[in-house]
Amino acid sequence: MGPYPPLRLYRIPFSTNVERVALALAHKRIEVEWVDIDPDDRSEVVRVSGQEFVPVLVEGDRVLTDSPVILEYLEQRFPEQPLYPAEPARRAELRTFVDWFNRVWKRPPNLIVDEEAKAEPDLDRIAELGQQIADALPLFEDLLAGRDYLFGDELTAADVVAFPFLKYAVLWEDGDEERFHEVLRERQQLDGRYPRLEAWIHRIDALPRA
Repeated sequence: MGPYPPLRLYRIPFSTNVERVALALAHKRIEVEWVDIDPDDRSEVVRVSGQEFVPVLVEGDRVLTDSPVILEYLEQRFPEQPLYPAEPARRAELRTFVDWFNRVWKRPPNLIVDEEAKAEPDLDRIAELGQQIADALPLFEDLLAGRDYLFGDELTAADVVAFPFLKYAVLWEDGDEERFHEVLRERQQLDGRYPRLEAWIHRIDALPRA
């Protein structure tokens, strides 16, 4: 760690974005102090970071929010066991995937939850959004053709970013009552049609978390 202060990370149970960072930390063999937060009382997170979402990474006076930003910082700070390709073109491709996943892929499940919360949900809109989630499954299946990970033969940030969301097609943890996660489980029905994706989910799930 050299002159750097220790890392502290704020988390809540079952957080997909926290799991992203936990996978990256374990891959890079980085030690971290976890701070567990009650999902119903995020006052400490707000005090530390000025906003209520986790994960929040604190390193001395440095405070980082948003899991992709934290992943990029960890890559810069701890380059060993890389999660981003060294080649500029491949690195740009991976960043494009991460941006697409966060800005495009994640929208339909979030919008479904928002629509369901309305007094009179638009069921046609919900069905359309659900279909968008299902329509993305062949893309991930094709990305895994002839390789073990989304961007090649080694774990990258693409796997770390996507797994905590795609895993709900196969996995479920007792006690998880998050409606967003239920939507992911309901709308990602593999039905034996995506064997590479299912194998990848089990492959990533076998990896350690910090």
